[in-house]
Amino acid sequence: MVCREFGPPEKLAIETIEDPVPGEGEVVVDVRAAAITFPDTLIIEDRYQFKATPPFVLGNEAAGVVRAVGAGVSGFAVGDEVIGGRGTGAFAERVALPAASLAPLPAGLDFAEATGFGYAYGTGYYGLRYCGDLKAGETLLVLGAAGAVGLAAVELGRLLGARVIAAAGAPEKLELCRRRGADEVIDYTREDLKSRTKELTDGAGVNVVYDTIGGDYAEAALRAIAWRGRFLVIGFTAGIPRMPLNLALLKGCSIVGVFWGAASYREPELFQKMTRELLAHAAAGELHPLVSRRYALEEVPQALRDMLERKMIGKSVVEP
Repeated sequence: MVCREFGPPEKLAIETIEDPVPGEGEVVVDVRAAAITFPDTLIIEDRYQFKATPPFVLGNEAAGVVRAVGAGVSGFAVGDEVIGGRGTGAFAERVALPAASLAPLPAGLDFAEATGFGYAYGTGYYGLRYCGDLKAGETLLVLGAAGAVGLAAVELGRLLGARVIAAAGAPEKLELCRRRGADEVIDYTREDLKSRTKELTDGAGVNVVYDTIGGDYAEAALRAIAWRGRFLVIGFTAGIPRMPLNLALLKGCSIVGVFWGAASYREPELFQKMTRELLAHAAAGELHPLVSRRYALEEVPQALRDMLERKMIGKSVVEP
């Protein structure tokens, strides 16, 4: 699925191109599944912090089987089942990936469940465990809780021992959040987010906010945060908010940016440590990614349109 010029998903097109050949430090992977993520919708319009130059193959992260190994690669062999990504290239039958970006397919997960694992669960674990210092017994509010990243945070919050309040925008999304472990739910299209959050915490507010959507909901959530709370900035599917910083002063709280992708190269030792911990949780059967829909390769434009119109629940994947 190739982007030859920046624009909406409908400009993308299927093409047949040369098979990738692994360079030094790379492997070629036969793609079994690739996660559909919100950054894909931004990259094709040149609105993401990661820049790609057309023409390029779209797709952030893939799960599949190693087909070929380049010079200087150790730890991976032909036939290994892996997950990994480089920002683009995954929406294809085959992709060349840096060996440093790869991890073994987590035990107990299939290809569709595993792809996007780093994007959703990596962001959640890095954010909650290392940026937000979420502790057992604290209260976590997740905004955009029914998406792939939000659901991962709900699951991880419970794993870390927190009481989880899931906020989403439709009854079926809230029901899904309950099934995935949320203790309480808020429909922020029908309820006042600040007031309902305060009510559910007996006026104390939440200790950690995990904000995947931004927009007008961000300020309401910040107003519902507890003294010395931590507001985690994850994404902006509802737009980039303008936050009144006097609230941070009045509440003694922290506003922390969570950029899992940047951590991989800015803090490689921490990144590897977190990855090992996360894969151990998956191998122990403590994490259960939900695949709600599977698209064929030619359906990628429709998949991205569904993402933009917020029709997706849970994680959706492309299966080339």
